[in-house]
Amino acid sequence: MEAQKVFGRGDRIFSPKWLKVSFSAVSVFDGEAACFPCMTADLKAETFTVWMKSLIMQGNGLTVFNENGQVAYRIDNYDEKRSREVFLMDLRGKLLFTVRRKSIWFLCDWEGFKEDVNTEERKPFFRAKKILRVFSNKLSCDVKLCGDESQASLCYRFEGFWGKIAFRILDSRGGLVAEAKRKQSSLGVQLGEDVMSLVLLQTNLDHSLIMALVTMYLLIQRRI
Repeated sequence: MEAQKVFGRGDRIFSPKWLKVSFSAVSVFDGEAACFPCMTADLKAETFTVWMKSLIMQGNGLTVFNENGQVAYRIDNYDEKRSREVFLMDLRGKLLFTVRRKSIWFLCDWEGFKEDVNTEERKPFFRAKKILRVFSNKLSCDVKLCGDESQASLCYRFEGFWGKIAFRILDSRGGLVAEAKRKQSSLGVQLGEDVMSLVLLQTNLDHSLIMALVTMYLLIQRRI
């Protein structure tokens, strides 16, 4: 991996060899080229590469690349892994979602706070609960949107397995929203377990919300 300075500070970023994209073309201050829309009406499925590492040296986190190999979302956590609270940002460092673990006795729920919602009282935009299964390696989570009254009936379900990065997201009707699996190279060779491909099939959704939900799931899996 090769490193170079960004933001004009002492932080250093790393470019993974499998990405094959120069970071010289990705700048925080490149204007319109650095903007990534959160909503799209395109019916074509979109694929993102999720790397369960931070680009910042000596930092933990998550980096999401779009189909062009550009950084679309990131989490730079300078604390230890498995943090109780992480912050999802775009390329420029704009805060999009705060994902927080909420523990009550032995139960553990997750909440997501959307940062562009202007309300006097800070309320979660979504809540997630694990579905308890006895003697099973299946991992399921139910997510309910609660930040918008018009979306109060919307919910999603994650389906996966403990210790595996592959999962899928279903909507309230059982329709497939997104699917993730271990990333393969162009030669069909599987990459490390810290790199996965995320395919969004329902692309009219808020991408930042989906990424916040993926972040929550990876935290439950203790991947980041």
